[in-house]
Amino acid sequence: MTRVTATYSLREGGGLNVVNQGWSPESRTWKTATGKAFFVQDQGRGYLKVSFFGPFYGSYVIFSLDREGYRYAMVAGPNRSYLWLLSRTPTMDPVEQGELIVEAKALGFATERLVFVEQDK
Repeated sequence: MTRVTATYSLREGGGLNVVNQGWSPESRTWKTATGKAFFVQDQGRGYLKVSFFGPFYGSYVIFSLDREGYRYAMVAGPNRSYLWLLSRTPTMDPVEQGELIVEAKALGFATERLVFVEQDK
């Protein structure tokens, strides 16, 4: 997948709509996954449960966030097996990205397994 995006919007009645989309060069089509997310505790905490498959939910834990400009976030699953670096722009400043990777590695994530999605074609 290339040109991957995640779009979040408020759900009527609470929670968030989640739309993940990416371009599949092999099939030359856009692939979309639509889900829903709900805060596990209060809305001031970056701890949500997300579902793309009916009643099955996975953890979505925001553990690092650019609180000034909301330019990036680091998100984990229920343990250190899943890590996402999210950016509001298709690419991140390389220095900032490197600092986030160092932070994630210090927290025990296998950063050598990160996959960087091609965003510019």
